[in-house]
Amino acid sequence: MRRPRWGHLLLLAALLLPLLWPLQQLAERYYGERLRERSQQTLALYVANLQATLRRFEVLPSLLSDLPELRQLLASPADPAGRDRANALLIRVAEQTGAAVIYLLDAQGNTLATSNVGQADDFSGRNFAFRPYYRDAMAGKRARFFGLGTTSQRRGYYFADALDDTGGTLGVLVIKIDLEDHESLWGQSDERLLVTDARGVVILSSHGPWRFLARQPLSAAQLAEIARDQPYPSASPAPLALNARDWLEQQRPLPEAGWNVSILTPRTLLAAQVQSAVLIAAAALAVLLLLLGLLLQRRRHYLARIDQDSRARRELEQRVAERTADLQALNQHLREAVLEREAAQQQLVSTQDELVQAGKLSALGTMAASISHELNQPLAAIRSYADNASVLLDHGRLDDTRGNLRQISELTTRMASIISHLRAYARRDRHAPESVALQPALDDALALLAKRRRELNIELHRDLPEAPLWVQAGETRLRQILANLLGNALDALSERAPPRQLWLSTQLDSEGVTLQLRDNGPGFSAEALLRAREPFFTTKQHGNGLGLGLAICNNLVDALEGRLTLANHPQGGAQLSLFLRHAKDAMHSASHEDLPG
Repeated sequence: MRRPRWGHLLLLAALLLPLLWPLQQLAERYYGERLRERSQQTLALYVANLQATLRRFEVLPSLLSDLPELRQLLASPADPAGRDRANALLIRVAEQTGAAVIYLLDAQGNTLATSNVGQADDFSGRNFAFRPYYRDAMAGKRARFFGLGTTSQRRGYYFADALDDTGGTLGVLVIKIDLEDHESLWGQSDERLLVTDARGVVILSSHGPWRFLARQPLSAAQLAEIARDQPYPSASPAPLALNARDWLEQQRPLPEAGWNVSILTPRTLLAAQVQSAVLIAAAALAVLLLLLGLLLQRRRHYLARIDQDSRARRELEQRVAERTADLQALNQHLREAVLEREAAQQQLVSTQDELVQAGKLSALGTMAASISHELNQPLAAIRSYADNASVLLDHGRLDDTRGNLRQISELTTRMASIISHLRAYARRDRHAPESVALQPALDDALALLAKRRRELNIELHRDLPEAPLWVQAGETRLRQILANLLGNALDALSERAPPRQLWLSTQLDSEGVTLQLRDNGPGFSAEALLRAREPFFTTKQHGNGLGLGLAICNNLVDALEGRLTLANHPQGGAQLSLFLRHAKDAMHSASHEDLPG
C-alpha cells in the first residue's frame, strides 16, 4: 500500500513544479522595483549631503575677502608680523568652519598665508598659478575646482574668490574642503556609489579601486587639460570597465559642481532575493507534500506506538523500583557523612579558638618589639634635651632651659601618642585619615633626627614647594612613617665615608603627592628589595635594629591607601617613593586619632 501512495505524491509534485516559473517572474518584478526605490532614496540622501556641504562653503571666500588682516598682508607681503596675523586668522577660521585648508595667494599665485602653516603639508611659499581656480578667480569668474592636492596628496574641492581694489586684483583667497568623509559615510555595503566630474572621471567612490578611473573615453583636449591642471594622480586616467548586465545603475546630476552621482546595485542582490523567494515556495510545496505523506503513515504507526508505550511503562516501573532502593542506600550514607562532618566541625571550632589565642600572643610580642623600636628615637632626643637643660641651668639660661623642657614635654606627649597608636594598630582599630600638611610633619621628623644628621655631616637637599601639600593621613602616623624612612636613610649613610648626601623632593599628579627620598648610600641589595617589608628582616649589624621600621611604615601606608616603593637610583644609593592621596578638602583639621588613652 505504501508504494502507490508515495507514487501519487511524486506525480502531484511534478504537476505543481511548473507553477514556480511565473512565481519567479513576479518576484523579479516586485524585488526589482523595491531595489530601485531603495537605491533612489539612498542616492537622493547622498546627493543632498553633498549639496549641503558645497553650499555651506561656497559663500565663505567672499565673506572673508574683506578681512583687514588679509588685505594688509597683500599690501605688505614682506611684513612677518602681518603674515603671522593672517596665518593665525586663517587657522582660527578653518577650525571654526571645518575647512581642510584656507590659504591666500598673491597676484602671481604664490602662497602668502595658510591655515596649515607649520604642518607637514605646509603651503607657505608654494605657487599654485597652474590651478584653474586661480586662473578663474583672477579672471573674475566663478572659481570652483576638484582635484588631488599636489602637496598633501589628498583630494579636495576648492572655492576661490579674488580680492580686488580700485587698482585691480590683489590676490586670491582659496578654501579647500575635504570630501573624503562622505566616502566613509557611504559604508561598506554591496551597493557602489560614485561621483564623476564633467570629464566622466570617478573622483569619489565607496569602492577605492574605482577612484580616478574614466567611465568614458577622454579626448585629446581633455587629456591636455588634465596635464595642465593636474587634478588626478595620473595624466591619463585608465578606463573603468563595468559590465552593464552586472549592475542596476541610477544617476542624479549635481549641477553646482558639474558632477554626476551614480549608485550601482549588483544584480546578484536581485537574483539572490528572487532565488530565495523561489526556494521558499519550493520548500513550502515540499513541506506540504511531506505533511501529506506523514498523515498517510500516521494511521499505520498509531497501533505500534500504543504497544511501544505499554512496554515502556512497564520498564519504567521496574527502573523506578530499582532507583528507589539506590536512593535509600544513598540516604543512609549521607546521614553517616553528616554526623562525621558535625564532629569535624566541632574539632575545627576548637582548633580555631586555639589559633586565635596563639595569634593574640604573637601580636603582643610584635607590639612590644614595635614600641621598643618606635620609642628609641624620642628617648634619645629627650636625653639630649635633658643634658642640654642641665648645662643651660649651670649657665643661668632659664629661657632656653624652659624651651628644652617644653620640647621634652612635647616628646613625651608624642611617645604617648605612639604607644596609643601602636595599641590601636594591634587591635586593628584604625581612625579615618584626615587632612594633614606634609611639610610640617617632614620638618618635625627632620628636627627629631637633626643631631644625628649633624654628627654624620649629611648634606640635605630640599626641593619642596612653599605652599602646604595637604594629604590624607594622620599627624602621628605621618610622623612615624617619615621618621622611620629618614632614620633608615641615616643608617645607610653611616655605612659609607663622606660626602654623605640626602635629597628630598615631591611630585604632584591628579591623585596625590609623591615624596621622593634619595641618599647616596650603598643602596638595596637584591634580597633587601624582595624582603625589606618583612617584619624582623634587617641588614644592619646585630643590636642596631629590629627590622621593623619598613614593615611598620608599609602597614601604615597601606592603611592610608598610599604606596611605598623601594628602588635603587641609577646614580647610586637608595630611592624611596611615598605616595599619599590628596586631602578631600584644603582646610587643615586637627587630628584626633593620636590622643593618648
